[in-house]
Amino acid sequence: MEQKLVEMGKTSAKGSIQLFIGIAVSTIIMAVCTIILARLMTQEEYGLYSIALIPSSMMILFRDWGVNSAITKYVANLRAENKIGHIKSIIYAGLTFEILTGTVLTFLSLLLSNFIATTIFHRAELTFLIAIASTTILSGAILIAAQSTFIGFERMELNSLTAICQAIVKTIISPVLILLGYSTLGAVLGYTISLTIAALISILLLYFHIFRKLRIENLHKTSIKKTLKEMLRYGVPLSISSILNGFLIQFYAFLMAIYCTDLMIGNYQVAIQFATILTFFTIPISTVLFPAFSKINPQSENELLQTVFASSVKYASLILVPITIGLMVLSKPMVSTLFGEKWTYAPLFLTLYVINNLFVIFGSLTLGNFIAGLGETKMQMKLSLITLSIGIPLALIFIPSIGIMGLILTTIIAGKPSLVIGLYWARKKYNTKIDVKSSIRNLVASIFAATTTFLVINFTAYADWIEFIIGTLTFAATYLFTAPAMGAINKSDINNLKTMFSGLGVLSKLINIPLNFMEKLPNLT
Repeated sequence: MEQKLVEMGKTSAKGSIQLFIGIAVSTIIMAVCTIILARLMTQEEYGLYSIALIPSSMMILFRDWGVNSAITKYVANLRAENKIGHIKSIIYAGLTFEILTGTVLTFLSLLLSNFIATTIFHRAELTFLIAIASTTILSGAILIAAQSTFIGFERMELNSLTAICQAIVKTIISPVLILLGYSTLGAVLGYTISLTIAALISILLLYFHIFRKLRIENLHKTSIKKTLKEMLRYGVPLSISSILNGFLIQFYAFLMAIYCTDLMIGNYQVAIQFATILTFFTIPISTVLFPAFSKINPQSENELLQTVFASSVKYASLILVPITIGLMVLSKPMVSTLFGEKWTYAPLFLTLYVINNLFVIFGSLTLGNFIAGLGETKMQMKLSLITLSIGIPLALIFIPSIGIMGLILTTIIAGKPSLVIGLYWARKKYNTKIDVKSSIRNLVASIFAATTTFLVINFTAYADWIEFIIGTLTFAATYLFTAPAMGAINKSDINNLKTMFSGLGVLSKLINIPLNFMEKLPNLT
């Protein structure tokens, strides 16, 4: 079991790093694009651009029906069982289903664009923008099906490549169109064109790097209908969970568009764009956990399952908690430095918005992948129903009355009862446990570093960009000293992290710099 755990750790670490690089590069490029757009567009124009994307995002919820998750799970399972010949059938069925549903929903969104713009949003100028954004439903379907296959094959670098390509195209096209005078229309066109090109690239990568290399002589011929039926049996309960969760998010967005001004929506969207810094870490960790849990047999490998669950929560917390709290304390100089001082509400929105990430210490990032990876999709659906039943009434109370603040408050509260129930269920059925003491120590160390940083930057009277640099260095230095002193990280954790990240060449050396620093501290236990 120990050997398998080490190998899983290395594989997950390698996949996480590859995804991290892709997400970091693509997000940085996207951030540059967002900064340019935020400086070229008014707050109201940026808000209008954000609203135009809401209807297509709602339609996307009803496109998938769990097929993409099924692609990842079955590809990972078949590879683990060395049943390579079955994989082509999975890819065929999944891609066919995504294209069909994507096409139908694209036309439906086009037909409803005028009704949504005029009757629901009361902004007739949105009709054409919503119609253009509707094309992303189909292109997004193709892209996500290919990316699900990449993840199942643990070819995270291919996933990263498609994300980077989309970011580059959007960053080039959107600002050019805005400078040419197309304003909000230019921003929407840049988004849709970039997604279309990324979808085409993903299909080429899927064919040349995966599909063509599958051994034809071992091809197991199964009808698309039969394969799809099996995939839907697994995916539909899971998709209902995704639809419920996604519907709740889009329900919030619709209420926001109805009750909030374009100016406040623009500030909120800038805050969300800044919060994507955390996706450098959340997406790689979350993505690699799904195939990792899918490979474990809970009956014969229960001890391994418990260890992977506890370790994923602990190490995800070690990464995410300090970064989240650092982002909170540095929100004002960060926003002002990159987006300008006109976005007066964005720092507050950002600080409150990222609070949800702190619940990683209780397994918020791990639990969903744990449940889905083990095929317990009905339980996932029940938890989503609980969140929905709490989120809708809260949104109807808070958003009309206190606007964006009510939206953020609703988002924080709505999912917590489901998290508690899910953790109780996982412990009762699979005897999973969380090292809460270690996570709490990590939280305290991060808060101490944030307090020190707050005092330092508030006693300086420099430009925002200087405060940002000073604050970042202060937070990092304080945390690296404090975390080992408080027992948030120990020698065993450092050795485990070094082992997991070994074999990554230059990256492993970079990762080892803070680990080696903490390892030499005299207070490390």
